[in-house]
Amino acid sequence: MTAVVRPAVAADAALIHDFVMELASYERLAHQVRSTPESFARALFGERPRAFCDIVAWEGQAAGMALWFYNFSTFEGRHGIYLEDLYVRPEHRGRGLGRALLEGLARRCLAEGLTRLQWSVLDWNEPAIGFYRGLGAEMLDDWTGCRVADDALARLAGAGA
Repeated sequence: MTAVVRPAVAADAALIHDFVMELASYERLAHQVRSTPESFARALFGERPRAFCDIVAWEGQAAGMALWFYNFSTFEGRHGIYLEDLYVRPEHRGRGLGRALLEGLARRCLAEGLTRLQWSVLDWNEPAIGFYRGLGAEMLDDWTGCRVADDALARLAGAGA
């Protein structure tokens, strides 16, 4: 058997949400999920989508996803892809499905002349870190992610002033 990767379609919105909930539970972050199947339908399949998703199947059964969007490197002066979430259900791991999703994104980068494929991984997720290192990924230990959200975002925008 082999993995089959395909672009997600609007009918996959609930499945994508299920994958996100499973990933959030694994990452101990389910309490932070506010997305819904409807929000994925709008964001991924609406009039002007800015994020995209690929689904991987094994023996005809949806087994995982890669949710991604285009980013931009000012140093390179070219776009790249940022992988927001990569998820394969536990019962399907070890079959090359995550690799198949990443290979598809790497092929897209090359075909579109994009400069890089980039993502983040939780520092405690040793299985994922080992997997990514095995693919040749460089761990960017000298960079720290930053985020402004919720009330802090409103304050920064001047809405809380």
